[in-house]
Formats: sequence, C-alpha cells, structure tokens
Amino acid sequence: MTQAAVLSAADVLPVGPGEPVFALRGVGYRYAGRQPALNDVNLTIWPGERVVLLGANGSGKSTLLKLLDGIVGPTQGTIRALGLDIAAVASGEDGFHFHREVGLVFQDPDIQLFSATVLDDVAFGPLQLGLSRGEVKQRCDEAMAEMGIAHLADRAPFELSGGEKKRAAIASVLSLRPDVVLLDEPTASLDPRTKWVLVDLVQRLAAAGRTLVVATHELDIVPLIADRVVVLSEEGRVVADGAPAAILADRDLLVRANLIHEHLHEHGVVEHSHPHDDAAGHHDEAGVGRDALSAAGGGRLQ
Repeated sequence: MTQAAVLSAADVLPVGPGEPVFALRGVGYRYAGRQPALNDVNLTIWPGERVVLLGANGSGKSTLLKLLDGIVGPTQGTIRALGLDIAAVASGEDGFHFHREVGLVFQDPDIQLFSATVLDDVAFGPLQLGLSRGEVKQRCDEAMAEMGIAHLADRAPFELSGGEKKRAAIASVLSLRPDVVLLDEPTASLDPRTKWVLVDLVQRLAAAGRTLVVATHELDIVPLIADRVVVLSEEGRVVADGAPAAILADRDLLVRANLIHEHLHEHGVVEHSHPHDDAAGHHDEAGVGRDALSAAGGGRLQ
C-alpha cells in the first residue's frame, strides 16, 4: 500500500485558498435512523476542484452526493456548503438560493426528465426562478448546445436513448448555471461510444471553471475527469484522498475497497493471481487488469 494513497481522517482536509465549497466534519448518515450509509466522513472541497468519489456499489457515494446537494441532512456531524448549514438547507431554509448554485445529476435520468419535451425539462428550473421568457430561452439554448442536444428539444424524454437522456438531464441542471455540479455515475449503463462522449462533456464542464464532484466506480475514466480522488470503503468511510495516479497505483487499496478483485487462475501448470476491474473484467497474461492499467497510466479517449 502506498503511503501517499491512504491518509488519516485528520489529513484528508487539504489546504486551499478562501472559503471551501464543502466542509464535512464527522459526517454520518443512517437510513430510517438504522441502516448506516456513511460513517465519520471528513472532507473539504475547494472551488474549481474536480473530485471523484470512488467506491464500490453500496459504499455511500450517492448518499454523499444527496447530502452535498442538501436533499437530506446528516444524522451525525456537520456540513457547511457555500457558507450554509446543509441541515438547514435540507429542512427548507435557503434552499431556493442554494439550488441555484449547486446542481445534482442523478444516476437515473428518468428522475429528472418528467415533462412533455426535452426543452420543457431544461426550461423547468429557470422558469422557477421567475426569469423573463428571453432569459429562459437563452439559458435553455446555451445548456442544450453545451450538451449537444439542441436537435432533441422537441423530443419526448421516452423517445431518447440512454446517453441522450443523460445529456438532457445534465442540461436541465446547467440551465440554472450552477457553480457546482454533482454527477452520480454519469457513464453508468452506457455503450462504450456514448460513455466517452459523456467523459468529454464532463471534461468541458470542468474546463469552464465549475466545481465538479463525480461519483463513479469505473477506474478507466478517473484520470480523465479528476485532479483528486476520494475513496470510500464499503463501510462508508473515507479511506484515501489523493492524486489519481497515486490512488490508481495502489492495488491493495483498490482490492480492499472492492474496486478490483483478485482471482486465482490456472493456465496449464502455471497458477497466478491478478486484479480485475469490476466494471469490465478484462485481463492480460501479465496479471494486471487492462482498465486499471490504462487508468493508472492516464488513459486517453479513442
């Protein structure tokens, strides 16, 4: 295990300029007051950072994003977001202002697409702000152009492909022009071509200066969308916080977090073990998962 990859709870709070976007101290969350999803999370995220929350299914990534978005409040500890207490936001105080600045794109785009057309969905947020018709149109045109879906404006959401739905859901958030964008598994369940289209879109969001927090368990996209990686264990704890290269090079950490797994294989009389990336399962004879290897080396779009 590399020393740089795994830090103590006291060390996972990096030093940054000015006011942090998010500051979490001793945060825990239990569903129905019983089922633990997150435990003692300490985390600080600074303006303009591209942070990936990396963890296996069930590690609490989606719950953490809901906390950062003020959908729910922590059952333990405190969260300050844009200078506000998230518990107060979750109870309805300052929520209108907060959700103009922070937008969450859910893993399932059908949660966010409920109107008759894509344009109606993208316009929904700006309309709630009481903006003029001209301003709403400008924001919708801008968001749909950024996501490359202007040609889908009059389509019904149920007529879209999975990738088109993802892009429409992102556009419905971008039309609010938030400074902070939270994305839950943006490339999940997509075919390879559409997956890399979405990666490119995430890169462009970051290049525009937005603060990004992306939850994923797909190792191959991490070097392309992150300058910092926070690893969650299956117990919902932060077990590492560092640069993508250091995190992805730590095989023991990835195995413990259930992001890769080791199999014992027999090839004739030769027996060896090597890691697999859960997202793909490909492997080579050298004993290194291809996806994990390409991720550790930086990866590139095809």
